[in-house]
Amino acid sequence: MDMKLEVVVVPVSDVDRAKRFYEQAGFRLDIDLVKGPDFRVVQFTPPGSEASIWVGKGVTTAAPGALQGTLLVVFDIVTARADLARRGVAVSEVFHRPGPGEAPLPGPDPERRSYSSFVTFKDPDGNGWVLQEVRQRLPGRGSAPPAA
Repeated sequence: MDMKLEVVVVPVSDVDRAKRFYEQAGFRLDIDLVKGPDFRVVQFTPPGSEASIWVGKGVTTAAPGALQGTLLVVFDIVTARADLARRGVAVSEVFHRPGPGEAPLPGPDPERRSYSSFVTFKDPDGNGWVLQEVRQRLPGRGSAPPAA
């Protein structure tokens, strides 16, 4: 049985401010649904992603800014960082980790090894995102054909 991640709920304090931020960051706006004064869900999909995010009112009890370390995978970390910066998102410089648990070093991995180079950014509530460069997936990590 397939189980696919569909939506990650991002806790925010101001839905309209979050909506402006994620639109500015290049996420696709899918829906803005209001069901009364206590419920609103705004769905965005990151570029190229099959999974989406929700920001809204009445969709989570988590504190605004509680989501940390959510990974978005990109093929080219330098280009992805430049795109976010061009859009006005405060994004870290590119850094890499030479090995597991080792301190980060500036710039992309010198060999551009997959899973080694990163940038980070936060939304206005402090929810933290990590972009990770994956140029070639580990065996078994690619998309499998749909089940018959």
